[in-house]
Amino acid sequence: MANPRVLEQLRRHLRGQVIAPEDPDYDDARRVYNRMIDRRPGAVVRCATAGDVAAALAIGEDAGLAVAVRCGGHNAGGLGVCDDGIVIDLAPMRDLSVDPEARTARVGGGCTWGEVDRATHPYGFAVPSGIISTTGVGGLTLGGGTGHLTRRFGLTIDNLLAADVVLADGTIVHASEDDHADLFWALRGGGGNFGVVTAFHFQLQPVDDVLAGPSLWPLDRTREVLSWYREFILAAPEDLSGFFAVMTVPPAPPFPQALHLKKMCAVVWCWTGAPERAGEVFADVLAMQPLLHGVQPMPFPMLQMVFDPLYPPGLQWYWKADFIREIPDEAVAEHARLAAELPTPLSTMHLYPMDGAVHRVSEDATAFGFREANWNQVIVGVDPEAANRAKIIDWTRRYWNAIHPYSAGGAYVNFLMGDEGGDRVRATYRGNYARLVEVKRRYDPHNRFHINQNIDPGVAAAVAEAEARPPT
Repeated sequence: MANPRVLEQLRRHLRGQVIAPEDPDYDDARRVYNRMIDRRPGAVVRCATAGDVAAALAIGEDAGLAVAVRCGGHNAGGLGVCDDGIVIDLAPMRDLSVDPEARTARVGGGCTWGEVDRATHPYGFAVPSGIISTTGVGGLTLGGGTGHLTRRFGLTIDNLLAADVVLADGTIVHASEDDHADLFWALRGGGGNFGVVTAFHFQLQPVDDVLAGPSLWPLDRTREVLSWYREFILAAPEDLSGFFAVMTVPPAPPFPQALHLKKMCAVVWCWTGAPERAGEVFADVLAMQPLLHGVQPMPFPMLQMVFDPLYPPGLQWYWKADFIREIPDEAVAEHARLAAELPTPLSTMHLYPMDGAVHRVSEDATAFGFREANWNQVIVGVDPEAANRAKIIDWTRRYWNAIHPYSAGGAYVNFLMGDEGGDRVRATYRGNYARLVEVKRRYDPHNRFHINQNIDPGVAAAVAEAEARPPT
């Protein structure tokens, strides 16, 4: 039940809209991308300014309420919403400016990547991001950011120049390599543990039209195609990205009707290099005789929107993930076995390549761990019906349990569910974890920002100190 005093304070001190459980738009306001998440906050605060964010934090602190922070609401574990507490919704903070001469963009904390793409594309630029345009800029960036441009231009955080941050005590700071450098280091991969980012300052990269689309093979060729792909993509020019997938073909264009609803393996390509070199680059792909090779020229924002209609908000999602260094024959066999058991038409497994530019950044340059990994793997059970929840969870877990022994050990923090625990978080950050603890203790010593893949400054400090002791 909402606290009337808290609601009154929020409405008196904030410029943005305050939505309570009794308001008609409450159910829409509390929903996140994953319909499996059904939480009921005491208030959803649509912040209009950084001052609104600071005020909401202060009021929540005074009332002893938990605070969740939401940008696009895409987080796998639904960590942009909480029960009973206050949701700080940054959606109104959508200011976006592009400086084509400096090749930079300032992006409000409530923007989606589709909005960024539409603003930067007319100038022939892009910011490396993910693969779905409705994803919020904030969550994806703070976790690292992998997608179609990763091999060539690095992670999203490798293109982050600065951030405007509201800290737990309400202080508003500008973090960069020169100001609050320790906070800036932690923001690049450390998730939402350190503050609320109300604006991001990005370096733009030269990306205009691309050659992109899927190649599809029958599912019974998964072993053969994945064995070829694991070698091909790592040797390919960095202008080429291609993530491997097992999938069910959607019953819609551009796929021919003969392939509709067939289970297949695929690679979704993106070529940012010179168009005249594409024939040479894709010759080896065509030699693998795909049933469909759908690569075609398109504006980069169009590629970013391809999956939007297939995966709209409101589906049931269950995720399991790992970083992958190598894909041995034993792992290939397990992929083929579990792919044959795809439980629903929207369920899938993706292997996103993250070599190239990612490997040229040192492990301790940002909070992001596993710079040496070659793939970011995610297994997702997806379906619109709650009745299929057990089915998609069971398949996802069985698939992950079979593949995990061949993993690097940690996982992309944005792909972790909300219940994976502190050990999994520590495994994800590895050698950077102790430094993250130090930054957390400085900027959020009371763990106000804990509805995330949390670095608890108390528990984490004890663990970090124990791990730092020499063996006896």
